[in-house]
This record gives sequence, structure tokens and C-alpha cells, in this order.
Amino acid sequence: MNAPTRRLSQPEFIILVAFNFALVAFSIDSMLPALPEIAQALTPEAPNRAQLVLTSFVLGMGIGTLVTGPLSDTFGRKPVIFAGAILFVIGALMAGQAQSLETMLASRLVQGLGVAGPRIVTLAIVRDQYEGRTMASIMSYAMMIFTLVPAVAPLLGSYVIAGFGWRAVFYSFVLFAILAIGWLMLRQPETLPPKDRRPFVPQALVAATRECFSYRIFTLSTTVQALAFGMLFGCLSSTQQIFEVTYGRGDEFPFWFAIIALVSGTASILNARLVVRVGMQRMISAGFGLQIVFSLAVLFSGLTGGVPFALYLVWTTSLFFMAGLVIGNLNALAMEPTGHIAGLAASIIGATSTVLGVVIAAPIGLAFNGTPLPLASATAALSILSFTMVKRGLR
Repeated sequence: MNAPTRRLSQPEFIILVAFNFALVAFSIDSMLPALPEIAQALTPEAPNRAQLVLTSFVLGMGIGTLVTGPLSDTFGRKPVIFAGAILFVIGALMAGQAQSLETMLASRLVQGLGVAGPRIVTLAIVRDQYEGRTMASIMSYAMMIFTLVPAVAPLLGSYVIAGFGWRAVFYSFVLFAILAIGWLMLRQPETLPPKDRRPFVPQALVAATRECFSYRIFTLSTTVQALAFGMLFGCLSSTQQIFEVTYGRGDEFPFWFAIIALVSGTASILNARLVVRVGMQRMISAGFGLQIVFSLAVLFSGLTGGVPFALYLVWTTSLFFMAGLVIGNLNALAMEPTGHIAGLAASIIGATSTVLGVVIAAPIGLAFNGTPLPLASATAALSILSFTMVKRGLR
């Protein structure tokens, strides 16, 4: 395939980057309306297990994150993205045909492994061509577009399910991947020439991992980020069931989720405006501190008479808002001592925090008992732990 040799215009490049980032969000959020039907079809005796369709995907993505960056340094950016896209499509097609939950989970794991390519290597393509404020500007615009995807994905997923059945959601992933990755392969030039490529040395990855975790701030920031991911993934796993079972509003879920996503998406804008004046550690502490207050309010309400729907909506929005305040800052703190191995360090942070986040989130989701209390209890406990670690450890 003959790729163009000149740099894309910034508007086209920004949209292209946003689309490739969005492949992850679309593969998670558009699945949410399908969970009740997946549970009925594949695990009717234990409907909570349908949540593992989400966490198995995230687990695969976390594992793939560890190696896709180094592989792209060896083979180039576009070949690794293309290989990841092929794996993603194979996993989606397998999931669409799955006749058991076990096959479905294995397929979603494959899908997650594949999506790590576009997720990680697209960022490397941005860095290959831009730096400093220009890179920050491009990423800001791309993330603004990306924010819209979680808002509309459940709604799109519900339309696909209504028209073609729940299995068609997986085929929509294939179409999305063909659009996003095909656009990149046709239009985006390779940004890492052969002369700048480095051999893939597993020992270097092991050595970099040891070095990263020798830094106290790296270890602490990555651990706290894993706790934040545990809260976020636990909420994503449970929220559709809470709408459906607890409040009887399953049909309204895509619309309310869109509002939650749009409101909480403003957290990144707020953080960008305040972090320079306030500092990363204070922003992180504020995010977890507010979450403690909201989670304890939900827990108290649930234990004394039930959680009103309006309170649940506010609390869920606050949880996603918290993620927007803390995760980027935790990443930045973890990266501070690792500038000389930044690419490997980014892969290690992403892989470790994502995999540990799934380990934390899976039992939270499976504990759903028809009320928001298991999720609220776990979120309150994790927020208190995170807040304490930040206040005592990040000095």
C-alpha cells in the first residue's frame, strides 16, 4: 500500500486521532444496552456474570498495552496498528458468533489485545510529528471530540440492538474499525522511518519495569491510578443493571448516560485550567475527597431508606468527573522520574493500572444485589484509601 508522504492537515489529523482513540470507548459503552440480552442468552442462571464481557475486554487491552509501544518502536507505527486492528476484528467476529459465555469472554479478551494497538500507537504517531504546546493543543482538540463518543455510544448501541439484535453490536465494531483504521492506513504516512527503529529486546522491558517501580512516586501513582480505574470499571460494569433492575429505567439508560458523559467530560477542561495554579497533587486530593463525600451520602441514604434516582445520577456523574480530575494527573506524576524511558514507562503505567483496575472491579460488579449499595460501599472504601495514600505519600 502506497502511503502519502506529506503530513496531514491538522483538522484531518485531529479527527483521525480522535476516531482511533474512540475505538476503545465505543467497544465498551455501546455494549452496555446489550448486557441484559447477553445475560439472558448466555448466562441466565447468573446474570451478573454478563458484566465480565466488559472487564475481559479491558483486561485484554491492559495486557496488550504493555507490548504495543515497544513493538511499534521496532516494526513501525502503522504495521502494529494494522496488526492490532486485525486482531480486534477477529475478536469481534468471534464474539458475534459466541454460543457460550466462556467463548464470549475469550473473544472479548482477543478484542482488547487488538485495540491496544490503535490506543497506544496513535499517541506515538502524534508525538512523532508534534511536541510541546502544539502537541498539547492537538490532543486537547482530539479529546474534545473523543468525549462525545461515550455520550452517544450507548444510544447507537440501543438502535443497533433494536434493529438487528444484540449480536449485531459486535459487527458494528468491525465497521467502526474499518472506518478508523482504514482511514489511517490510507491517509496517514508512517512516522517512524526504518533508520530510527530499535530492536525489540524483552530484557529491556524487564529492566525498565524494575527501574520504574524503584521510584516511589511511580509506584504510588500507578497504584492509586489502579484504585481509580477499579472504581470506574466497577461503575461501568454495574450501571446498566442498576438502571434496569433497581430503578426500572433500562429503556432510558442511553439518554441518561449521554448526559452523565457530557457533564463529566468537563472535568478535563476544569483540570486544564486549574492544575497549573493549584498543582497536580491538590487536584488529585480534591477529586478523591469529593468522591468520599458523594459516596458516603449514597451509602447513608441507601442504609436509611433507599437511594433516590436523582441522587444516583449525581453520584455516578461525580464518579466519572473524579476520573477526569485524577487520572491524567496521576499519569503525569508517575512519568516525572522516567523521562529517559518515557515510552516504556507509559506502557508499564497503562498496563499495570488497567489490569489491577479490572482485578478490583470484577468482584465489585459481581456483588450487585439489586441496589447501588455494593458499588457505593466499594467506591467509598477505595476513595478513602486513595485519598489517604495521596495525602501521606505524595509529598
